[in-house]
Amino acid sequence: MLDAPSPQLYRVAVLGGGSFGTALANIIARNGHSTHLWMRTQEQVLRCQREGENSKYLPGYALEPSLILSSDLAASLAGADIVVIAIPSQSFRSVASAIAPLLPEDALVVSTTKGLEGDGFTLMSEVLRQELPGKRIGVLSGPNFAKEIIQNQYTASVVASPYPEVCALLPKVLSSPSFRVYSNPDMFGVELGGALKNIYAVITGMAAAQGCGQNTLALILTRSLAEMSRFASKLGANPKTFLGLAGMGDLILTCTSDLSRNYRVGFAIGQGASLQEALGKIGGQVAEGINTLKIVNEQARALNVYMPLVRGLHAILFEGQDMALIVRGLMTAAAASDVET
Repeated sequence: MLDAPSPQLYRVAVLGGGSFGTALANIIARNGHSTHLWMRTQEQVLRCQREGENSKYLPGYALEPSLILSSDLAASLAGADIVVIAIPSQSFRSVASAIAPLLPEDALVVSTTKGLEGDGFTLMSEVLRQELPGKRIGVLSGPNFAKEIIQNQYTASVVASPYPEVCALLPKVLSSPSFRVYSNPDMFGVELGGALKNIYAVITGMAAAQGCGQNTLALILTRSLAEMSRFASKLGANPKTFLGLAGMGDLILTCTSDLSRNYRVGFAIGQGASLQEALGKIGGQVAEGINTLKIVNEQARALNVYMPLVRGLHAILFEGQDMALIVRGLMTAAAASDVET
């Protein structure tokens, strides 16, 4: 009787030593792949090596002994079959530009960043296309808290790409007994879902701080999903994508848990903190929803897309409008159809 063939192993570089990059790198290393986790500073590398954990972002959770930590970008990328970029949107382009001359020719490149770049409506996949022309790219998104991933809680995500080989290979490399990866060819829709839901997490955090109940939460979630799919459809994404993990799944997760940085920012604002004070309460981590809100509000106006929740939150945070007046306006607006087709 022949032995079953061994699964093919790959060399994977994960760029970004934050919570999500660390959690993904741990899974990939545990799956037996040669895994290199790039961190920005040698100080962070040495601390993680000494402690056996990433105490800044995921304290108390051991790193896989086989995981290779480095602050040397060229060494981390050398010979890589797959490159996973887990960098905040503000730094994403600079990292993509830096790796361009260092990437192996056939490497697949996948973004996990849920946000938009700068002041323009530019998704991370578009940044990759601009900085890494000709490379096969994809995105990974879904209802994924890093802390629960590294705890081996049952979790699912979705990889999206126009390249079938990306959609075929990433689930093999990332999937584990506790982490399931699905695929979707609608890269634009999957990435939009991951970016847009952060806005609504700020709103639900504010609502929770104001003592709103489950009826209100259900109202916000369903109207948020309607806004997300309406906006994405206008931009050419498949609205059905928003019924899946990167849409409804991620929306529910981010809008109902204080593990979400965007939810915590909203909660602090709902308790009376200023935006800057609220951002200070998340310990220097990035709340992508704030920048995304500004960009999406402007884009929705330009495209004439009806997004009252986005418009209302923008008015509260950036236009000095009273929260109670905005909420009253939302609840007394002209009646509209519940379900759009």
